[in-house]
Parts: sequence; structure tokens; C-alpha cells
Amino acid sequence: MKYIQLTKEQLEELHEEFATFLASQQIDVKEWNDIKANKPEVADEEINIFSDLVWEDVLTKAKYIEHFSKSSINLFHCIDGVIQRIMIKTNDDTIDLSSQEGIQLLLNDPKSKKFEFFKGAKKYDKERNLEIFDLILKGASINKEGTLYLNFEKFVN
Repeated sequence: MKYIQLTKEQLEELHEEFATFLASQQIDVKEWNDIKANKPEVADEEINIFSDLVWEDVLTKAKYIEHFSKSSINLFHCIDGVIQRIMIKTNDDTIDLSSQEGIQLLLNDPKSKKFEFFKGAKKYDKERNLEIFDLILKGASINKEGTLYLNFEKFVN
């Protein structure tokens, strides 16, 4: 398995897509119920294959990734061949950049001495989607619009 298996909740949300996937494997509802009951390892493998397909699709579409901690925000722009990063850091212990209040302070006064901006870029060490997946496993999340990245890009150019 390339990524991780979808949770039961995620599979339930993707019920229709999973049914279509099973149909593409020529597995109908009756046969699927039989597989689950009598061949759980085969059912698990089908779920693994479907999970990898879903993750691959989601990660391929991902362009912006965000990771928040108390003292920093890491914003990533994932493009072909390179991942760009903007890091916003605070040394002020009263500011929590993982909270809405901390982000609002930053948005209200980004030029404050309380914040430092850094920018970097690197080529992917391994396959692009695997690197994005690693960031997600470390607590990052996908942001479709990239609003924060685009907003703060002007401070580091």
C-alpha cells in the first residue's frame, strides 16, 4: 500500500465512488458482502487499492498545504518539480499562530516586528505526492485556494 487506508467514516462518505470502484472490479453487492464475510483479507486489499486511488487523486490535485503551530505557520505551494515554502514565525510567547486570534493579529499587522517571514524552495526528494502525504501525516492540511500563501507571498518577494 502506497498511502494509508481510508477510515470507515471516509469510506462511508465515498460510498458511491466505492460502489463504482467495486463495479469496475466486477464485484456486485452480493459478492462484496460474501467477500467481507468470508475473505476479509481480500476485502481489506480492495479497500487498500481504493484508498490509494483516492489519495493519489487528492494529492495530485493539491496545490497549497498549510501547517500551523503555536510559534509558526508553514505555507507550501506544490508545483511541478519544486515545493515552495513560506514560513511565518513569531518569538512573542503571547501570540499563538495556531489560533484564530493569532492569525488575525498577523493579518491585521503583518509588518509588525513580532513576525518574521522566510521563503524557500526545494526540489522534491521523492515523488511529489509522497512528499505532500508526508506533510499531511505531520499535521498539515490541504487548502484548495491557497489564500494565506498568496496573501503573504508579497512579503517575501
